[in-house]
Amino acid sequence: MYFFLCNLSILDILYVSTTLPKLIYISYTGDHVISYTGCLAQLYLYMMFADTEDFLLTAMAIDRYTAICFPFHYTQIMSKQFCVLLAFPAWFMSSVNASSLTYLAHKLIFSDLVEVKNFFCDLKALIIASISDTTSLRTFILVDAVLIGAVPIGLIFTSYVCIIYTVLKIKSSHGRWKTFSSCSSHITIVVVYFGSAMSLYMTKSLQQDLVLSMMFVTLVPMLNPLVYSLRNKDIIRAAKRQLHIKTISLL
Repeated sequence: MYFFLCNLSILDILYVSTTLPKLIYISYTGDHVISYTGCLAQLYLYMMFADTEDFLLTAMAIDRYTAICFPFHYTQIMSKQFCVLLAFPAWFMSSVNASSLTYLAHKLIFSDLVEVKNFFCDLKALIIASISDTTSLRTFILVDAVLIGAVPIGLIFTSYVCIIYTVLKIKSSHGRWKTFSSCSSHITIVVVYFGSAMSLYMTKSLQQDLVLSMMFVTLVPMLNPLVYSLRNKDIIRAAKRQLHIKTISLL
């Protein structure tokens, strides 16, 4: 689990670094212009990191499934080699997919000065701003959404069906709660991530796009370390100790 959390932490740092620096620059200078090359680079990095998080969350679901359903064989199954085998394709396939979508976006035709209806170069916003026929690109995106979105969701859902089935076999209610609570952080992140992603790409309102985009690229990466930190007993004890010290000092 900590191997995947390390990957997720690195991913969140890179993910935020793709969009927020430009947003801060725009807010500070009022300069909303971005070059065509810079826009495509931002699009590629954004899609790559978003797709990678899909796969990493799926790998983490497999890890939880193995830990709960096969606890005695966990260390043998989830070896370092197998964890790398799950993580490396996540980064590689995301890079290939992002390259394909960026190449197709490069083929779009725009007017000389394009107004992107978002605070970063999102593919949906570029399609709206394009003056070319986007039918083939939309078809590719639909197929891509099934492979990158529906398949990981299906694997996560299947993993948790098996987990719930195994947990229900535990006779003690305390044991059931203790076992299933180890999945609470992952479930929270999955619901927030996929929920915000689906809301973002299913809405047709430009105003809602801005709000959901801001939530998707800022709230989710910031929420990941917070959720997992609150599940760590050492961090909770340290926070309580610091709070107790500050309370005494104020008194």
